[in-house]
Amino acid sequence: MRTRVGRLPGPALVASVPIAARGMSEDGEMADVGVRKLSEDIIGKLPVWGDECVRELQRTLLSDSSPFPCTFAVAGTKRNSLRFGFVESVDDERAWQPLGGILTEYLAGYRELGRETSLIVFFRPDDRSRTMAEYNERFWAVLQYLHDTDTSPWPAEVPHDTDDPWWEFSFGGTPIFVVCNTPAHVLRRSRHSPVFFITFQPRWVFEGLGAHTPPGASARRTIRRRLSRYDAVEASPELGSYGDPDNREWRQYFLPDTPDEPWAKDRRCPFRDRTAGEVTAGQAVSPESTSRLTPKIVGES
Repeated sequence: MRTRVGRLPGPALVASVPIAARGMSEDGEMADVGVRKLSEDIIGKLPVWGDECVRELQRTLLSDSSPFPCTFAVAGTKRNSLRFGFVESVDDERAWQPLGGILTEYLAGYRELGRETSLIVFFRPDDRSRTMAEYNERFWAVLQYLHDTDTSPWPAEVPHDTDDPWWEFSFGGTPIFVVCNTPAHVLRRSRHSPVFFITFQPRWVFEGLGAHTPPGASARRTIRRRLSRYDAVEASPELGSYGDPDNREWRQYFLPDTPDEPWAKDRRCPFRDRTAGEVTAGQAVSPESTSRLTPKIVGES
């Protein structure tokens, strides 16, 4: 399936455009209270096309008529704990150069934003039509680029092997759960966006929300219930809990609309760890080799 997306309109300069701290009404009008500047939530430069990307996402996350499945993303929007970055091209890797700096700046202060924080990076929309397989390739190319240009050591508590249930993408020494949304997603509406974007969630935000904790179990039930109403397909069988023997984190990053996608049947992770041969003392290489992080909530966030 090929999906087409046009260029989004935007003002010539939007650094001073206010957004509502408590959200946006269903008709897209700004709320009358809690107004703040969009520039306060931006890391890096805000391009002319960026304002509409943020506004469209806020409308999706704050909809009352069609509640978004991930309650953490909704709460993060209302509490202004989401941060946004922008990249000028999904195809030209030379345009990705600012991405590492955006992610580094976010990771330097994300804990001050609270547990419901995420960094959402939008890639400039264009007139090119792409298949979901093409978006999947671009997504993994971006993660590979970040890894290849990362100057920090791989976290000691995270295995190098993507087939290990405790593996997680990491950057700047921080384990990060990653999610991709694209224009090609149609049936799996929770992964749809009119523009290609990637969400980075430090694993720290999931601490205390394991599947067997009361808060975690409650959140899981709510997310699953919302997913069943939001998406036109059943929840992906790839969704699982971090550290469970049958779970593979990387397979949750980019979910297909259906498991029938030929590329989705490949059980090999596209990510290649350039540091795999540089295991140091204390590095995680097996389930017994390190202390483990708290399992995350299953959800589409």
